[in-house]
Amino acid sequence: MKLRNTKPQIVVVGSSSIDIVLKTSKIPTANNTVLAQNLRSFLGGKGANQAIATSRLGAQTSLVSRIGMDPYGQQVLRNLNDEDVNVAYVFEDEEEETGTAYVNASDEGNAITVVPAANYNLSPSDIDEAEKFLLTADLILTQLEIPSKTVEYLFKKAKSLGKKIGIYAAPASRLSDDIIDYASFIVAKSTDLETIFGEGNHEDIIKHLPNKLFVRDGANSTSFFDGSEMKYFRNNPQTDAHSMGLGDAFTSGFSIALLHGNSIEDCVIFGNQVALKAADYRGSQKGLPYLDDLQN
Repeated sequence: MKLRNTKPQIVVVGSSSIDIVLKTSKIPTANNTVLAQNLRSFLGGKGANQAIATSRLGAQTSLVSRIGMDPYGQQVLRNLNDEDVNVAYVFEDEEEETGTAYVNASDEGNAITVVPAANYNLSPSDIDEAEKFLLTADLILTQLEIPSKTVEYLFKKAKSLGKKIGIYAAPASRLSDDIIDYASFIVAKSTDLETIFGEGNHEDIIKHLPNKLFVRDGANSTSFFDGSEMKYFRNNPQTDAHSMGLGDAFTSGFSIALLHGNSIEDCVIFGNQVALKAADYRGSQKGLPYLDDLQN
């Protein structure tokens, strides 16, 4: 991957949270009780994940987010500062606590329950307050763990400022035509395509958005349509993958490669490489690689 001499300027608008992970042999069903092997907490939230990932990959990154005025919120802030993420517009919410995600991790996969809390108070007025950051951005990144009205407003703001904006459409919900049309790129899980775009054959949905829609599937594979043919790239981890946060890792790597002027294919390859590194560790942020890790 080629690198330019200047640091990309990225503004991430999204969630910050704490992930509480329960390791179990299976995911409990209704009226069923299972014993957890252990309980651990990790720093997470798709916005914070992408902010830290892009910062480690050499970007000058700012985060627009909301946390509670609680110990979890202070933990989030300290971590972002340690990762050289600009937190000037990480607002402390007086009404809600810091968001949390409760993850049941088992051999069957992960079952995740998200409590948005302060993340759902991130508002259009917060976007307006952070406009001076948006004005300097080479790229804006967002996800769907904040209110849909705020995401819609962010896209309108990006369009009015003439800024590139990418979205990781997770957790999945229907995207408006305005978002789909203006987005520089969209990352989505293969299982979410109908939720995001409406009913239709998956390949037809992908072909309708050439070089814009990048579909994640399995442990670490990505497909897209380049305008003439479908492209498939897979980087299977050598060991059991820790799958939390791999979509954020891919999106961040793809974004960095794009801002350094690489081809779409090379951006996908680099995104997969970033996600492959992230899969080595449990938790969404611990395994996120630094740029040097991918150049050696």
